[in-house]
Amino acid sequence: MNVSPVSSSYREPLRWRAALLLPLLVLGAALLYSLLATVVAGALFPAQANGSLLQRDGHVLGSALVAQPFAAPGYFQPRPSAAKFDPMAAAGSNQARSNPDLQKRIADARASVAARDAVAPAQVADDLLTQSGSGMDPDISLAAAQQQVARVAKARELPVATVAALVAAQVQPRQFGVLGQPRVNVLGLNIALDEVGTGDRGPGTRQGQMR
Repeated sequence: MNVSPVSSSYREPLRWRAALLLPLLVLGAALLYSLLATVVAGALFPAQANGSLLQRDGHVLGSALVAQPFAAPGYFQPRPSAAKFDPMAAAGSNQARSNPDLQKRIADARASVAARDAVAPAQVADDLLTQSGSGMDPDISLAAAQQQVARVAKARELPVATVAALVAAQVQPRQFGVLGQPRVNVLGLNIALDEVGTGDRGPGTRQGQMR
């Protein structure tokens, strides 16, 4: 059975259609879709679309999505970071539970955190010893926040009840009511602490007191 070849007059429109399809797909998927998503996100979720930035007096103090270290005893401390709180190096340690280096690091951290917060080593919250997968987890558990209340209150010369109430006010529930555990955003809590007023105003994050 002989099959007649496709005529050149039929192939020519197909070439043009194929040639036009690629730029149209690139324009639609890479440009128009991204532009539409950006506009919609900015209109419906302006804070989240701009990085969930937390500000005070018009100055950006950080993002609610990114952890940062705090130096002064009058601030709540985040989880340890394998990335040393560098967003450009976000990563976990990738060490197995059987790794001797991991076991030693956790043991050292347990002793250090227990001494810092004046609690028994066995009472140290687990998330204050372990690093998150990204190394930039901005939240800590409610237990980890409550563990630090007495230290922060003493450093700031505030009643323990006042600091405990701030922690309770900053608790975020499970996502959608079922995912994860109740948590506290460290930066948000520390900003709330500064707004209360204290005799110990710094130093705070990275280069000193939060501004």
